[in-house]
Amino acid sequence: MSTPFFAAFSARPEREPMGARPTILVFDSGLGGLTVYREIAAMRPDADIIYLADDAAFPYSAVAEPALIARLVSLFHEAIAIHKPDLVVIACNTASTIALPELRKKFDVPFVGTVPAIKPACAASQTRRVGVLGTEATVKREYTRALIRDHGQGCDVDLVGSKELAAYAEAELRGEPVSDAALLAEIRPCFRDDGKRTDTLVLACTHYPLLIARLEQIAPWPVNFIDPAPAIARRVAHLLDGVAAVATRGTTQAIFTSGAAPAVVLTRFGLRAEQRVYSITP
Repeated sequence: MSTPFFAAFSARPEREPMGARPTILVFDSGLGGLTVYREIAAMRPDADIIYLADDAAFPYSAVAEPALIARLVSLFHEAIAIHKPDLVVIACNTASTIALPELRKKFDVPFVGTVPAIKPACAASQTRRVGVLGTEATVKREYTRALIRDHGQGCDVDLVGSKELAAYAEAELRGEPVSDAALLAEIRPCFRDDGKRTDTLVLACTHYPLLIARLEQIAPWPVNFIDPAPAIARRVAHLLDGVAAVATRGTTQAIFTSGAAPAVVLTRFGLRAEQRVYSITP
């Protein structure tokens, strides 16, 4: 079972009104943001959507925070200048928790970000024990711990950092699935039963929903998996509420900073690959 969660966002009312057909830039470090792209495209099929993946630096959990912030500022400086999006979606928990405040200061474009869904997860939990499964970088962030302090609502919240699960999700999409045992090793620490049994598990990385069917099968017991994508799409739709949808479908394209876009995978999501390589200063 899966449940959507909220997405952090910022709107800048002083910006010029959006055009008749909005342009949305969806960003992730790899393929995980495709789950978010899919939901946004379903809600606003008229929008022109660019999917930008910084796969040259994947995984972000291995990048030092100052270097990651500098990289993202440089990347968005070029991407925003080229594509002139009306809205940017950071479909990556690690990038959101580390760099989103700086990006909002640097650019006069509304940003939608993703943060671990501590508040709705704790509100939904019946047993009062919640697991948060994210990258090692996300679970180590003080921002994540502050969410627990502010919104834990008396629940026991277990933070679990996975080193491999994002890469396993990418391998799954590329037709190279890992074993059940390998997946279970990554999620098993989330399942606690010491008088309070875990009943809700936050997927605090947009890559993880790519594996949700398999995670539900191998879980030690049934839990409520919280998938970020639907709520992010709803937030985008809310910000675009004043822009009436047009009848014709918008354009879509995908750009990978490595220059090696996985065309077969993208076709399954209805995207075409663009072989542009951004000049990023690490």
